[in-house]
Amino acid sequence: MPIHAAFDVAASLSSLTLSYICYRWRLADAAARIDRAGPVYALALILGAVIGGYGLGTANLYLGGLHQVARSIVGALAGAIAAIELFKWARGISGSTGLIFVPAFAATVAVGRWGCFFSGLADETYGTPSTLPWAVDLGDGVLRHPVQLYESFSMMAFLAYALVMLARRDGWFMRNGFYALVLFYAAQRFCWEFLKPYAAVAGPFNLFHLVCAALIAYALLMMGRGHERASA
Repeated sequence: MPIHAAFDVAASLSSLTLSYICYRWRLADAAARIDRAGPVYALALILGAVIGGYGLGTANLYLGGLHQVARSIVGALAGAIAAIELFKWARGISGSTGLIFVPAFAATVAVGRWGCFFSGLADETYGTPSTLPWAVDLGDGVLRHPVQLYESFSMMAFLAYALVMLARRDGWFMRNGFYALVLFYAAQRFCWEFLKPYAAVAGPFNLFHLVCAALIAYALLMMGRGHERASA
């Protein structure tokens, strides 16, 4: 899908550019924590993202009767988090190391979801039928929720919020910005999953509902631990 690839490239360039700007502007100290963790940190991050992204993306389609390889951004996020938390536990590293990735992830989703939208039905990320004024026809004559754009606009809003917090050097956000990202992304994604035709695995919930619920629990737990450490 050339159009999807074009938006993937645009998302990557946006992510890298914004990461560099934010690094020079506010996030050099956050990046230094990763440098001190060593190169295995990056390896764990990449492996976790690949395994989670392709594993959960493919599993979701398989549950719906489609036997093909797929990748999922929420799966990649969950896999990367799992791998990094295991790495940090093994190395005795405490606290968040993810702040440097906040602008990059938000920008990647905000831009990349347009590629999913323009790829239409073939991308397998389309929404359920809708009669709302902004419903779109992706080529099969059925008006659907543009769920990809719901997600894109949501993450644009979070990116704007994150940049304001970084500009203010907000203490809470500097400590918990990554967990705030995970919480927001998982919560909005959980909502949009009700507007997708994926196979249910537990009541009305599909596989990604469960992944998002786990991410929400993770974010709240880590923010709670951080508050306890700050209060001690």
